[in-house]
Amino acid sequence: MARKLTPAERLANAEKDLLLEEIADQSTWDQHIVEQAVFHFGQRHDEWSCNDLRDVLPELGHGYLGAAINSLRTAGIIAHTGRTVPSTQANTHAHRIAVWELTAKGRRIAAQRAARAQERRAA
Repeated sequence: MARKLTPAERLANAEKDLLLEEIADQSTWDQHIVEQAVFHFGQRHDEWSCNDLRDVLPELGHGYLGAAINSLRTAGIIAHTGRTVPSTQANTHAHRIAVWELTAKGRRIAAQRAARAQERRAA
């Protein structure tokens, strides 16, 4: 049986960066796509919470958001900043949610992906 790739390996081996607009056009949502969206968002923002991500993900992506965050955190790609903000989701009654940032590992993966994309454009 083939070994399952870690989130870091999936991100590092991705053929191309998926833009949030491209992700929104996808008809099949799964955790891997939402992980890509979270990673993409993290590359463009110093810190973020699920409040920010819910605003840019289509409704279908919301169900995978917690799993994607946990997977990226476990893989060492994102880390909790130690801060929290109130949730903007009505059914949560403003409970506190984590604020996240890319780790050094996450920034390294982002830089590697950017370099590969640049090489493809130059070719």
